[in-house]
Amino acid sequence: MPSILLSIFLIQLAIYLIEIVAVSTVNNQLWKIWNSIFSSSSKDSAEYQELKNHALKLRRELNVTSSQDEFAKWAKLRRQYDKAAEKLEKAKTSLDSTRSKFDSKIMVARWICTKGIQIILQFSYQKRPMFYLPKNWIPYYAEWVLSFPRAPLGSISQQIWSLSCKAFITLMLDLSLYFIAFFSDTKLDTRKQSPGQVSTSIDSIDTVKKES
Repeated sequence: MPSILLSIFLIQLAIYLIEIVAVSTVNNQLWKIWNSIFSSSSKDSAEYQELKNHALKLRRELNVTSSQDEFAKWAKLRRQYDKAAEKLEKAKTSLDSTRSKFDSKIMVARWICTKGIQIILQFSYQKRPMFYLPKNWIPYYAEWVLSFPRAPLGSISQQIWSLSCKAFITLMLDLSLYFIAFFSDTKLDTRKQSPGQVSTSIDSIDTVKKES
């Protein structure tokens, strides 16, 4: 039984960490890994970057070319830039479409790793008690709530244990962040006060010298 309790706690911890990590940051890192593994996606990204650099180069040349003094050169650069910008837009649309499909797959995988696992746990252990409370330790209605939905009366159900683990993990993280912020502010205040204390000491020394 302790192994089940610990397993559910670790699962809740993993789910919580997955949920609090920035989705966009994780997706960007996974996208980079995906591009490094599969040559087709990597080729599309490299082609888009090459077209982007070429368009920027033409744009810079176009900006420094006078349309009045060097009209022929300016017109040629303008045509090249328009063509490069059109290709860049098509490449961007294709890359965005591929990225959108990739993000959708990651979203499904994230859902399976979080909500899906929770649903599986609920159905697998809905009748199995995590542990029993001492007899007549709490009122009947409290025993019923703690054994909800289908665990034996007087025991703690998997759902209640999972909720307790999640609440405990959230509380511990909030307390950790609070203490980190508190001690950081304390150190910052100490550093801010130090120059004032030094200058006060110097002023005191100057006052003593003047009096002597």
